Amino acid sequence: MDRSSKWLDGFIYMTLLLFSISTILPFIYITIVSFTDPHEFMSTPVMLFPKSWSLVSYQYIMSSNQFSNSFFITVMLTIVGTSCALLVTSGLAYGLSRRRLKGRNFILTGILFTMLFNPGIMPNYLLIKSLGLLNSFWALVLPGLATAFYVLLMKSFFQDVPAELEESGKIDGCSDIGIFFRIILPISLPVIAAFSLFYGVSYWNTYFNGVLYINKESLRPLQVVLQQMLSASSAPADEASGIVVPAETVKMAAVVLAAVPIVMVYPFLQKYFVKGLTLGSVKG
Repeated sequence: MDRSSKWLDGFIYMTLLLFSISTILPFIYITIVSFTDPHEFMSTPVMLFPKSWSLVSYQYIMSSNQFSNSFFITVMLTIVGTSCALLVTSGLAYGLSRRRLKGRNFILTGILFTMLFNPGIMPNYLLIKSLGLLNSFWALVLPGLATAFYVLLMKSFFQDVPAELEESGKIDGCSDIGIFFRIILPISLPVIAAFSLFYGVSYWNTYFNGVLYINKESLRPLQVVLQQMLSASSAPADEASGIVVPAETVKMAAVVLAAVPIVMVYPFLQKYFVKGLTLGSVKG
């Protein structure tokens, strides 16, 4: 490499390093503030290295029935929604990947149509209302059950599965459903893991559906409650210790608690993330 190329590479690496630092600093600051002692934060609101640490903000958050209930609702929503979404998406994609399916082209056209034309908020709301799903758990699950883009990506993967595997299954007496669950899904675990990450993050971050379809306090997902807490400006008091907890530290603690589950799961599925992104790519 000549000198100009080395300088260019160094400039690029330095730019990427500075950009990475600028993106991670807010998360570090949020975490530090959430663990800062309330008295120290009220005297010095802006700090990076507090002298004393405290779990008062987390104790206040965890003692809140509203936050605990919304956290449980979101965990159940993520588990149930992701499981159902993977089953529907993989089943639909596998059926569309086989040319023997009757009406295959018509179904594909309908899926592509939904990608190009969105009905809007009111038709979706009227549909959920007509189905009697308002203020129900399934109003949060069903609208995101299948994403057209994910269906097409997974269909592209299933098309590359050798037909000989299905033929061997039929020789052994398996039905189409048996072939799907006993042969196709086990060899598709990397793809299933990738899409479970996509759907899991989507359901965990459910906000708009919770605002649009849910009025009950007991069914509101975590992101809706988190938004309400971030909008509040009053400083709550911890009932156990009687300490006035700054609203900012409570907000930061809530953000950390809402982000931790996804942050913990992501490293285990990170190696499948690129696999999911490269599905359907052009092959040379």
